[in-house]
Amino acid sequence: MFSSYDGLCGIGELAERAGVSVKTVRFYSDSGLLPEVSRSAGGHRRYGPDSLERLRLIRSLRAMDLPVPSVRRILDEEDTAGRAGGALEDAVAGQLRALGTQLRALRWREAALRLVQECPPDERADRLRLVGAVTAPPNTAPLARFWRAWLPPRMPARSVTAFLDIAVPQPPEDPATAQVLAFARLYAFVDRPCGGTEPTQPHAHREAGARDSAVLYAGLAQAYTLAAERMRAGSEPHQGEALDGFVEAYASAGGISDTPRFRRELARRLAADPRIDRYWELTAELISPPEGRPEPTPGSAHDWLLAALHAQQGIALPAQRPGRARS
Repeated sequence: MFSSYDGLCGIGELAERAGVSVKTVRFYSDSGLLPEVSRSAGGHRRYGPDSLERLRLIRSLRAMDLPVPSVRRILDEEDTAGRAGGALEDAVAGQLRALGTQLRALRWREAALRLVQECPPDERADRLRLVGAVTAPPNTAPLARFWRAWLPPRMPARSVTAFLDIAVPQPPEDPATAQVLAFARLYAFVDRPCGGTEPTQPHAHREAGARDSAVLYAGLAQAYTLAAERMRAGSEPHQGEALDGFVEAYASAGGISDTPRFRRELARRLAADPRIDRYWELTAELISPPEGRPEPTPGSAHDWLLAALHAQQGIALPAQRPGRARS
């Protein structure tokens, strides 16, 4: 209760009790957040007994960086229902999401700065240009565009999305400097024509239609997942469920039976396909724990399966040409 005879108070007393400036109280009043009860004969604002608690609530909400429109929705809900509910929950959740993005960006900027600081002085300018081209937090949209241009045309959107989920690596929340460098190099890699002047599309792309492409990449995704499990366990390439699923993906897409002859032809054809090795090498550096075992990627899983297929057929693996890229 205020000390005045009518139970109201002026803007100065309200500001003093709430621990804010008169200018702040005036701003909230003019914004409609803190309605005045009346005006004095001299035109001064007068506030009711509940204004102090309302002002303290407004101050608390604003201290969490909630914007004025969000504060207004919370106050309206409290005026209507007698308590803050969904509007407050939504506002807090939104702030937490925004804060998470800001913290992630700061962690990436810190790692990028350390990367520049720790490299030899004569490399700092180039390193700065490389990491400076990447937003913080990093945006994977350029990687997705790279693969959309690489995939067979007219693939169903659902199949494209499923492939992007495994082909586009998600940068770590709290990166090491080496992971920042790997992403920056990956970003630079996809920013240029894929494979330079060499062909970049595997043979299967030229044969498969929209439906067959969806069948092919769904089957390959399952085979890569199985192969990755074997790779994490330290298994050498071998026959089994993963290899069978790998071959079946190509056979089903081409409407061909899985026969020994088909496997021999597939082994030779895949060995001649264009590759994108650098993409997968950088992806492994990005997603693997620092100083830990490299995490399997679709590219390394493909190589594991191809090695298993060659071993089954008794075909020696061809030596890689410099600059070849893995599909």
